[in-house]
Amino acid sequence: MEVQETRIQTDRVLTIPNILSMARLVGVPVFLWLILWPAFGGPNADGWALLVLALSGVSDYLDGKLARRWNQISSLGRILDPAADRLYILSTLVGLTWREILPVWLTAALLARELMLLIAVGLLGRHGYGPPQVNFLGKAATFNLMYAFPLLLLSDGDGHSWLHMLATVFGWAFAGWGTALYWWAGILYVVQVRRIIRADATAD
Repeated sequence: MEVQETRIQTDRVLTIPNILSMARLVGVPVFLWLILWPAFGGPNADGWALLVLALSGVSDYLDGKLARRWNQISSLGRILDPAADRLYILSTLVGLTWREILPVWLTAALLARELMLLIAVGLLGRHGYGPPQVNFLGKAATFNLMYAFPLLLLSDGDGHSWLHMLATVFGWAFAGWGTALYWWAGILYVVQVRRIIRADATAD
C-alpha cells in the first residue's frame, strides 16, 4: 500500500534534503570505483567503500526525515531519493558480483525486479503519470539490502574471526529478507500501476 503524504509538495530545488540526495548520487561512482579498485590491480579500499556506503545510509535517513520535519518535500526529491537508492543498489550489485562476493543468481533476481519496475514506470509515463511515491515496504527492502551489502563486503576473504563469521551470517540474512521484501514491494507497485491504468481507461 502506498504511504500517503499529507504535506504540501513544492517545486523547490535547493533544499537541504535535495542537496543530501544529490550528494548521495555523487557518491555512487566514487563507491563503485573504490569497490572495484582491487579487481583491477589496485589496493584494497573496502574500508573507504564501506564508509561511503555508511554515509549514504545516513543521508538516506536524513533527507526524508528533514523533508517532512521542515516541510521541504519536493517533486525533485521524490525522484532523487529512489534514484539514489536504486543506483547504489545497482553499483553494489555490479561491484560485489564482479568480485564474486555475490552469486550471479541473486544479482539476476534483483535486476529482474528493477527491469519489471522500469517497464511499469514506462507504462505509467505513456498514460501521463509520474512514478508513484515510494512505499514503506520498498524502503524497508532497501534498508535490508543496504545492511546486507556492507556486511557481505566485510565478510569477503578467508578470515575465521568472530567478526568475519558474524558479518557472513547477518549479511546473508539481510540479503535474503531484503530480496524477498524487494520483490514483494515490486509486485505491489505493479498492482498499483495496473489499477491506475485501468482507472484511466475506465475514465476514458
